[in-house]
Amino acid sequence: MLRLTDVIIDCPDAMMLAAFYSEVTGLPVKAGSHDSWAGIQLGEIELAFTPVEDYRAPQWPDGDHPKQFHLDFEVDDIEAEHRRVVALGATLHQDSVGRDGFGWRVYTDPVGHPFCLCRNKGVTWTDEGPVWQAGD
Repeated sequence: MLRLTDVIIDCPDAMMLAAFYSEVTGLPVKAGSHDSWAGIQLGEIELAFTPVEDYRAPQWPDGDHPKQFHLDFEVDDIEAEHRRVVALGATLHQDSVGRDGFGWRVYTDPVGHPFCLCRNKGVTWTDEGPVWQAGD
């Protein structure tokens, strides 16, 4: 059986980027993380960071240095989370939140990887995860 276990992100400093995403997600950096491999456990999947020599950041939305992937984080309060991730070192690049408060914002982390904060209409978060209203 095939099972996805890790999403590994190249970066110049594994512990620094793990600390950033630890603050973003509210989850701890895994015990045993070090300069060559740092991770955060997100349920069954580990979000991991590994340093690469001559790291070159993606330039969103520039096609010469494409992003190749991005992370989406669903949030309950997009304004509060916006302020929080910017204070942690994220940079806002695109705001697609409508007057109704639903939509998404594109950011880059401190080393240039894009990620989004999303507030989708019809989703309610519970301790068990997201619950979507029928028809949304």
